[in-house]
Amino acid sequence: MKHYEVEILDAKTREKLCFLDKVEPQATIAEIKNLFTKTHPQWYPARQSLRLDPKGKSLKDEDVLQKLPVGTTATLFFRDLGAQISWVTVFLTEYAGPLFIYLLFYFRVPFIYGHKYDFTSSRHTVVHLACICHSFHYVKRLLETLFVHRFSHGTMPLRNIFKNCTYYWGFAAWMAYYINHPLYTPPTYGAQQVKLALTIFVICQLGNFSIHMALRDLRPAGSKTRKIPYPTKNPFTWLFLLVSCPNYTYEVGSWIGFAIMTQCVPVALFSLVGFTQMTIWAKGKHRSYLKEFRDYPPLRMPIIPFLL
Repeated sequence: MKHYEVEILDAKTREKLCFLDKVEPQATIAEIKNLFTKTHPQWYPARQSLRLDPKGKSLKDEDVLQKLPVGTTATLFFRDLGAQISWVTVFLTEYAGPLFIYLLFYFRVPFIYGHKYDFTSSRHTVVHLACICHSFHYVKRLLETLFVHRFSHGTMPLRNIFKNCTYYWGFAAWMAYYINHPLYTPPTYGAQQVKLALTIFVICQLGNFSIHMALRDLRPAGSKTRKIPYPTKNPFTWLFLLVSCPNYTYEVGSWIGFAIMTQCVPVALFSLVGFTQMTIWAKGKHRSYLKEFRDYPPLRMPIIPFLL
């Protein structure tokens, strides 16, 4: 059996960083990364990007050396992805923040609204209902991170946690300030508006959770297998008939419901920004499905049925 020689060069400078001799033909990129780490421990596998071309796409960890378009002497190019942090840590941090921050405003801790309002309570039912809904949403997200989500990538760049936390924590503080303000006024159409909004919020939260469970069941634990998601017996998953990412559809719907309930401009802006970002993600996933699966259902749109 022939062995391979693997030469690893810096993608920017073309400097030789490592030469691996007698590499098994069945070796995966993940195994090559581990071998590279032995000579350069500062670059642990998660922060390595190995590619066939300096400006090409990163090779997948599961790619096998002998199946790549290389000879028995393979040249790979290395790029440093920077310090990495686990997706679970990022999600727990960015979701725990809004939960805690919102409650500070809800309980009107000192130095927020003035001394005479310290630890007072709002007389409006919608304020208390909004707190319950907001807290439920982020507790749900935290529990899903711990027990439901299966991540195809174990880590992400450390710098992203600061960007993500600024977004989630900042908007949480902004909307909480106004919703829990002593001068806050309830929605224009009173209880009817609140009930309608609560119904939208609850339905969308149940739908979002149902989609997450369906996606979890689609991928075995420890696997990176990708399959076409289809509706199950759960009616909330039937949205898969029309969109590729119904979890985003339900997520946006939840925040629209919350915006209607509170009639608060910061919530509406948060919904709009979130919708914009989730549309970008949904379009990307939709394109990936179309590229990977020839039999992908043609009727589906990325996030909004028949439109977008």
